[in-house]
Amino acid sequence: MSNRAKALAAVIAALAVGLVVWAVATVPDAPKIVPQPENKTMSYDGNTISEEKNGRKIWELTSAHIEVDVDTQDVTMQDITGHFYAEDGKVAELKAESGVYGGKSRDIKLKGGIFVTYSDGAILVSKELEWKNQEEILTALGDVKSVREDLLITADKIESSDSFNKIKAVGHAHLEKNEEKAKAMAEEMKKSGGKTDE
Repeated sequence: MSNRAKALAAVIAALAVGLVVWAVATVPDAPKIVPQPENKTMSYDGNTISEEKNGRKIWELTSAHIEVDVDTQDVTMQDITGHFYAEDGKVAELKAESGVYGGKSRDIKLKGGIFVTYSDGAILVSKELEWKNQEEILTALGDVKSVREDLLITADKIESSDSFNKIKAVGHAHLEKNEEKAKAMAEEMKKSGGKTDE
């Protein structure tokens, strides 16, 4: 082998070694895999949740679709019907488009098309309805209208406590005792089914 061939072979060998060293030195690190938190939810169709205290049912809600966050126990609901039960036997029956139940607070917030009928004949419509579990207060919010016998009430907010025996109307509150107007408003509320103009 001539010197020229040996030199060429040495250059090729050096290039090959350089290529191998370069390939090994510049290999990128494997991408780090960041674990994504799992979205742990359970879904149910046509399920009921309820709350009891001292052996007495406080409320129950039935929903066309329920999703439960496994970690927080928060519940989201769609197409809801339900009942709130007072100690004295009065019952409030309700309908709503959607809602949330707080797993830790046990509070409820319902939205859309709120329509409530009470066992004593009263009717209430609003945009939202909230149940504060600790205080046992049921609050209707947003364009609230309520009728009971010959009494009609409109307000931004109406709170009901003491087994629905005490109510408080707040914000643009108007109270009127007029049997004819009350009957007309009750019919209007029944026709709307809780739907309010947005």
